[in-house]
Parts: sequence; structure tokens; C-alpha cells
Amino acid sequence: MKTIKDMAKHSRPREKLRERGASALTDQELVAAILGRGIQGVDIVTMSRDVARLIRKHKENLSVEHLTSVPGMGLAKAAQILSAFELARRYLLKETVKIKGAKDVLPLLADIAGKQQEYFVCISLNGANEVIERRIVTIGLVNSSQIHPREVFADVIADRAAAVIFAHNHPSGSPKPSDVDIKTHKQLTEAGKILGLRILDHIIVTKRGYFSFQQAGLIG
Repeated sequence: MKTIKDMAKHSRPREKLRERGASALTDQELVAAILGRGIQGVDIVTMSRDVARLIRKHKENLSVEHLTSVPGMGLAKAAQILSAFELARRYLLKETVKIKGAKDVLPLLADIAGKQQEYFVCISLNGANEVIERRIVTIGLVNSSQIHPREVFADVIADRAAAVIFAHNHPSGSPKPSDVDIKTHKQLTEAGKILGLRILDHIIVTKRGYFSFQQAGLIG
């Protein structure tokens, strides 16, 4: 029975991960790195190969029952695999949100619509108009939030975004843009053009409704 210790040290999954990073490991090696060792009568190479095959087959539907069907895989080892999957799902994997119009953005702004302070939000998107990140840039006093392009675009650039959507709420309840809103929008649009970023929309939200600069023909 072949064990981890029988492998050349540089080929052992955990040592390889330390030296070259997790991305350098095959599916089978990643499984072996999680499990650590086999059990008497079942070597880790065979076990990790069988588990990797099940992962590729069942993907997000992988279950305890699938894993424990593999010789040597008891509840404890199955729990290690499934727990790793769940942590990745919670903290690393994000549901893709594709923006086709203002209504697709509104769920991302629901938390600020009724705020009594003005929140300015920036949403960065990739070339397929899929959301990369949504951030609150500033929180200001009622009707007075000072926005600077440097603050707005710093993280967008770090995201390697292709496009951006601006949004803010109006505590007054009226979604109609003010003169200050229009001036700020023009300033940010000019900065975006210099940076090579597409401005998809600027949305104002309130409890009563919303205003889309794109729908109003104000996106140049």
C-alpha cells in the first residue's frame, strides 16, 4: 500500500502546495492534501483518485453518501471534503449577477433606499457586464455627500473592471436628480473616460422609486 511517505518529498501534496501554491496541485492531489492519509488497507492515492472522480461527476450535488461509498471514506473524511466546499462557497464563490438594465441593479441597492443619510455606491463590472463588486464609497449628511473621483475609482481599477455603475439614495424621498447630482455625474463620467471605463448607469434610489440616468438619456 502506497502512503504519502512513500512519495518523493517534493511530490507530496502538502509540500508541493507549500512550495508552489494550491493552484499547482491536480484535483487528486488537492483531495490528498485535505485527507492527509489513507487507512489500513486503502492507500491515499487510490482514495483521493476515487474522491476526485466523484467531485468531477457530482460537483455541487456531492453528498456524504457519495463520498462514504468510497472504500476508506468514513463520515470524518467525508466531512472534511464537504466542509472545505462549504467554506469556499460562503467566502470565495459569488453568484454571478449580470446587469442588463436598471432593474437588475435595484436589488443591490435595496439596503440604502430608505437610509436617512446619503450613501454613494459604486458597482464594478467585467466586460460581460457581470458584477465584480459593490461598494459603499461615502456616507454623507442629508443632501451633502462629497464625492471625489479618486475615492470612486481606486477600487474599480484594482478590480480590473471594464465598466462601472454609480448609485446613491435620496433621503428626501424624491428620486429626481439635483443640480449637484448632475454635476457630480458629469465629473465622474469624464474621469471614467480618461481611465477607459464604460459608465453604464447612475441610479438614484428612494423608498418611492428610482431614477436611471441611462433610461433618461443622460449617459454620454
